[in-house]
Amino acid sequence: MRILITGVCGFAGSSLARSWVESGAGHALFGIDNFVRPGSETNRRALRRLGVVVMHGDVRARSDFDTLPAVDWVIDAAANPSVLAGIEGQTSSRQLVEHNLFGTVNTLEFCRKRRAGLILLSTSRVYSMAALSRIRLEVAGGAFRPAGDELVAGLSVRGISETFSTDPPLSLYGTSKLASEILALEYGAAFDFPVWINRCGVLAGGGQFGRADQGIFSFWIHSWARRRPLSYLGFGGTGHQVRDCLHPRDLLSVLDRQITAGSGNRPRVVNVSGGLASACSLRQCSEWCASRFAPLQVSEVPEKRPFDIPWLVLDDRLARDEWNWSPTMGREAIFEEIATHAEGNPNWLQLTDD
Repeated sequence: MRILITGVCGFAGSSLARSWVESGAGHALFGIDNFVRPGSETNRRALRRLGVVVMHGDVRARSDFDTLPAVDWVIDAAANPSVLAGIEGQTSSRQLVEHNLFGTVNTLEFCRKRRAGLILLSTSRVYSMAALSRIRLEVAGGAFRPAGDELVAGLSVRGISETFSTDPPLSLYGTSKLASEILALEYGAAFDFPVWINRCGVLAGGGQFGRADQGIFSFWIHSWARRRPLSYLGFGGTGHQVRDCLHPRDLLSVLDRQITAGSGNRPRVVNVSGGLASACSLRQCSEWCASRFAPLQVSEVPEKRPFDIPWLVLDDRLARDEWNWSPTMGREAIFEEIATHAEGNPNWLQLTDD
């Protein structure tokens, strides 16, 4: 199988490429990346040593696709993954849309011309902020959780399912990803090539370019290991906000099954996440860090940032049922991998800091 990974030198793309090589599956792996993210050159060198063909290319540039080799599948892992992108000043709103939506258009045109299937790595941030804010929460064990037995469409004790509202506002990032999902499904139907969409929770693991607005668990553990100042932002400064986490290596088995299925008659969109078992609040992450390293005082900033949410855990039952999939790496193992990487790479945050 010939596979092209866009954003191959990012955390998700490089993790998938390495995992496929290590699995011995024998795929011919190609990747493109624009190398604008600090630290991406490190991944380029490592991937080339493994035999992955890494090329410079920007998904925003249509002509950069012209010289790419024919492949059977494209894994779209190229995106600006920050929920603050387009509003925080470092990236303009136009740049965000060019990366996350227009880049998808160019990728889809490549798939159409080369008759390649597409697997789009999407995000939990396609779910409605307004609907999420209406979920009544309580605190238990240092973390928020849904309270009571009120009925909210798409919500269960397992988390948010694929039927949960995607009505705006979502954030510019979330909207660009949702628009990409819709466009990908339309292209697949119109031009008869397979499309699968995987909505991921927070991706986390050793080697991630940790930032507070992207790889929060990696950022938190690396910062703790370096004794950097940390703050609980928003929601009263309690640190009770909760997300689930998933190591991108655990995407590999579902990707293999989706590739094998081709145009199989299954749901096109699934949540692929660590689910409730991997859910963790910042306060709980701090407790883990204090035990793993040493205690550290975390300051409290009650005022929240735009687009922060107190609780978002994905219900991954559809992926489990349809693809016979489940994550193999739990929260503790993911955190330990990050901690070990932090100890071996003391300048990692400086290397990958924008």
